[in-house]
Amino acid sequence: MNRAIRPSGLLLGLLFFCACAGSVPAFQSAKGEEPFVAEYYYKAKWGYADEFIRLFKKNHFPILRKQIQTGRILSVTAVKPRYHATEEGRWDYCVTIVFKNMAAALDQASEDSIIKELYPDQDTFKREEQRRFEILLAHWDVPVVNVPLDK
Repeated sequence: MNRAIRPSGLLLGLLFFCACAGSVPAFQSAKGEEPFVAEYYYKAKWGYADEFIRLFKKNHFPILRKQIQTGRILSVTAVKPRYHATEEGRWDYCVTIVFKNMAAALDQASEDSIIKELYPDQDTFKREEQRRFEILLAHWDVPVVNVPLDK
């Protein structure tokens, strides 16, 4: 069985740093720090994309919304392809998160307290999150930067 691999925080930090070194900012925050943008791609087993997004909306999106309220995240959007692709290039959902800056993207310290606050039934939450990742064939994260085309 294929399992989605989630890189460690240290590895993510290194990837984020390398991806952003020398990048051109999409826009500037009030402190002059660049927002950090990452796209999260999800490829579910055939027939399970609807279950995946249902669990995402129920258990993960409220956590992201709470982080928008705290200022760690500036925005969260999701898209899905209108048409199908080849199996090799197929993905079911892309979630784009704009973090306040790179430091905010790397700082996940507040997530545990948010999860405990929003989901007092931790057993159900953990079981549903495990299911969300069990139905995935692949999951990958792509830090992105704007490419100015007029310069």
